[in-house]
Amino acid sequence: MVSASWIQGVAHRNIDFVNSCLLIPLEFNSKPVSVLEHQRAGPPHQEICVIRGSAISSARIRRCERPDESATSCDDEFCYMRAIQLLEPQQFRLIDIPEPTEPGPDEALVRVHRVGICGTDISGYLGKMPFYSYPRIPGHELGVEVVAVGSGVTNVKPGDKCSVEPYINNPASFASRRGRSNCCEELQVLGVHTDGGMRPLFKLPARKLHVSTKLAMEQLALVETLAIGCHAVARCAPEANEDVLVIGAGPIGLSVIEFVKLTGANLIVMDMVASRLEFCREKMGVKHTVQAGDGNEEKKLRDLTDGNLPTIVVDATGSAKSMSNALNYVGHTGKLVFVGITTDNVTFPHPLMHRREMTLLASRNAMPVDFGRIIQLIESGTIDTRPWITHRTGFDDLIGQFPSFTKPETGVIKAIVEVPN
Repeated sequence: MVSASWIQGVAHRNIDFVNSCLLIPLEFNSKPVSVLEHQRAGPPHQEICVIRGSAISSARIRRCERPDESATSCDDEFCYMRAIQLLEPQQFRLIDIPEPTEPGPDEALVRVHRVGICGTDISGYLGKMPFYSYPRIPGHELGVEVVAVGSGVTNVKPGDKCSVEPYINNPASFASRRGRSNCCEELQVLGVHTDGGMRPLFKLPARKLHVSTKLAMEQLALVETLAIGCHAVARCAPEANEDVLVIGAGPIGLSVIEFVKLTGANLIVMDMVASRLEFCREKMGVKHTVQAGDGNEEKKLRDLTDGNLPTIVVDATGSAKSMSNALNYVGHTGKLVFVGITTDNVTFPHPLMHRREMTLLASRNAMPVDFGRIIQLIESGTIDTRPWITHRTGFDDLIGQFPSFTKPETGVIKAIVEVPN
């Protein structure tokens, strides 16, 4: 990353202004780099300046005041980059924010290449995410490149391509000391409690980066989604040939499906949307599906389980109604896992739970070890990410396209945003 003082040092070198572009021949650490470009953006006398080059590990966006066409330097007091912010439910806006400073001890500065849109983003947009605070820069499913690292960082280096574990915990907290960093009392999830990755650059603890030398940026952005399912399945620990029901075939449900399949359990998927069930059968290899909504769900499940009902049920809907009904589908001695989340109350008759001696489990986020495991599974071809990405959009188009991602009828499984650099 090029320092502000270095930029100031070259501001008075020979400059040619050609076709509204400011071209500066530069060297950095005795290596030639590319050019400093001025491009008009916004009101008169205001420009975006972008520095590019192999020795400069990121595109830097500068806003500078030009009193006239002959101005040739940028004032480092005005150093900004674009970001997408959710001001309040259903109100996105494009904003300018200051560039990050150099990374401190144990930190890494990363360049964002890809951002996945997930259920948390949609719930935040709709105002239905209980942990969400506004205004917020969203984005926690990220494929990034390391730009610079601070002192003490040994797990990553500039140029590494990484998936981001977006759960920023306090290692000294009670839950973290018990090995449960995913539900730390002071947890700050990127894009939920604190600003996320819908911006070109940001800093984070380097320990939250997981390197792959093989995966594409889109695949790296999918790792966090898969980690949610990985952790949920670890919570309920299905055995081979055990009957497992996954309710909800959205992205989180699909991630649960991926890891149930790896256990050898008998998998059943239930959803109200026929197209989602078709996707599960054709793309995910799911043999048994149940369409919900006709009142015969329990009978259909008994027919598939020799009358016993599944002994593990994972509800990935985030719907209070579905979560309340899910107990009806759990067999005796079974487990119910809530991996979705709702702002509403979940209610159920306690005698049903007591009579069947059910175990009720919550599954929140994922563990650090899940990220490394998933990267290996994708690299080896055990998990095929190709069916997942159904929609792509550019950074500049996201605000207009986002409402369509909230509608199941559009067929969105996973939308990926390309962040310009």
